[in-house]
Parts: sequence; structure tokens; C-alpha cells
Amino acid sequence: MPPPLPQPSWEHVLQQVARIREETGRVIVGQNAVVEQMLTALLCRGHCLLVGVPGLAKTLLVSTLGKILGLKFQRIQFTPDLMPTDILGSEVLQETAGGGRSFNFVPGPIFANLILADEINRTPPKTQAALLEAMQEKQVTVAGKTRSLEEPFLVFATQNPIEHEGTYPLPEAQLDRFFFEIRLDYPTMAEEAEVLARTTGKASAAVEAVLDSASLMALQEAVVEVPVPDHVTQAILQLTHRSRPGGELADDYIKNYVAWGAGPRASQSLVRAARALALLRGQAAASIEEVKAVAAPVLRHRILPNYNATGDNITVEQIITHLLGKL
Repeated sequence: MPPPLPQPSWEHVLQQVARIREETGRVIVGQNAVVEQMLTALLCRGHCLLVGVPGLAKTLLVSTLGKILGLKFQRIQFTPDLMPTDILGSEVLQETAGGGRSFNFVPGPIFANLILADEINRTPPKTQAALLEAMQEKQVTVAGKTRSLEEPFLVFATQNPIEHEGTYPLPEAQLDRFFFEIRLDYPTMAEEAEVLARTTGKASAAVEAVLDSASLMALQEAVVEVPVPDHVTQAILQLTHRSRPGGELADDYIKNYVAWGAGPRASQSLVRAARALALLRGQAAASIEEVKAVAAPVLRHRILPNYNATGDNITVEQIITHLLGKL
């Protein structure tokens, strides 16, 4: 067994978080809530699905975080002809020093700490499944041999919400493997003016590494030490159980507009995310405010509206707002 990671002090944690935010702000304009959600997921060892139209700096966000956190970063552009071996790696026949031949494993881009799976819905289900298996099991099997992935291992996948031609939507069961679904919106006019100033003139500022893999893993271990009071746990349970149309706590609104509610994995994610966000905000314990802040990214891909909701133009965001109104 490896030795336990040293636990950083509370003051040291807050200093590291402040430095991460500062370095991110040198490259990324605005998107403060998105950055906070991404950091929350990182501390929870959670994979993220980033949804937004092109040009909102999704790739830049992930690569910048990789540099700041001192992680090995790999970007995989998903295309319709991408094969599982293009991600996982393959056995290659090579000549040995003695003149013979042998198969050697050439690792794919999955062998990194932070993976950007760009446009994950553009590749067929077989290749999607290869990535999702690695996300869940933290290991890959090639040519009958299982190889573990190095910790920390995190996947940030992107998806374009406006294009459906030639795409392969992820099934709900696979979406549930993502810790957060983070949605990016257009910047304000002031933020976009700052983007223009930074990107159409001199070279952009470079960021410095604030952490390394070991330091990030120590922060991840510190998250579980953040207490969650009983009333916060009960609020989380109430929130998820009210989202289930067949449950006793569901009201008429949920029964009318929801096909499937959030499962136990949503409750687990809410507890973990509330802890991590409390740590990021310098709070001594998780509170209802943290639960409300993380509810949308945790629930929006785990609650499935029905045909009545589609007919009445009721979105999953409106359903989540309704649920939060009862906390």
C-alpha cells in the first residue's frame, strides 16, 4: 500500500485555491461559475460534460486548468472514424535488438491525467464506450491485458448542443457517469471586449503551475474531511426523492413533467460536490447554499423531462428551479 498523502492545512488549501483562481483569470475572461464548477469536479475526482456552442473557450479552459494543476494533458478530437484503439493504444509488431520480432504496447492518449474528449457525440457508440469504460474502471484492457490508468485521472468531454446531424447522442445511462454537466453561455459585452483585447493583440499571458499531481490528490483527500450536517444530508435526499415522479414526495408538477428522476448517484454527487464547494469557498462545513449551487450541474443530465414538458416548453432547468424552490 502506498503511504497516505500528507493532508494540507486549512490555510494552505485556501492559498492554493486562491492561486488557482488567479492563474485561471489570467487566461479565461469571465465564466466564474463555470471555473468554480470545474474546480469542484476536479476536487471530487469527477468527470465533466461541457455543453456549449463553438468559440466559448471550452478547450482553452481545460488545457489551462491542466497547466495550472501540473497535470499531463491530452486532447482527443472525436470523429466518426475514430476507433477504440486510437484512444486506448494498441499492440504494434516491432523488431527486437536481436533481429527478431515482438509485439509491444504503444499507449494511446488515454494515458494522461486530464483528458479533453472534444465533441464526444461525434464518434460511434463503440468508441464512446471505450472511453466511458476507462472513466468508470480507471483501467483499460488491450490484447487481453489490463493496464491501470495513472491517478489523478479525469475526463472533460465537450458537446455542441446545436448540431444533431451526424452525431451519436450519449444514452442516459452513460450520461449518468458524468459527475457534472456544465453549460457555458455567451460572455457579456464587457467580457467579450476583454476577450478581443487579449486575443487580437500581443500574445496571451502564460500561466504558471500552482500544484502537481500529488498536491491535487492531497486536496482531493481533504474534501472528504469537510463535514456535512444532518440537515444538509436530509435536504439532498428530499431534493432527489422529489424529482422521482413515482415517489411519495413527488408533487403534481413533477408527476406531470418528469419521465425519470435522479437516482442514488445524484445524491452521492450532491454530497461530494457540496463538500468540495464549501472547501473552495473557505467554509467550515457544507451548507444548503452549496447544495443549491451544485444542484443544476448534478441534476440536469439525470432528470429526464417527458413529452408533456416538451409540449409545454418546460425545460430541465425549470424543473430543477421548481425542485430547489422547496428546499
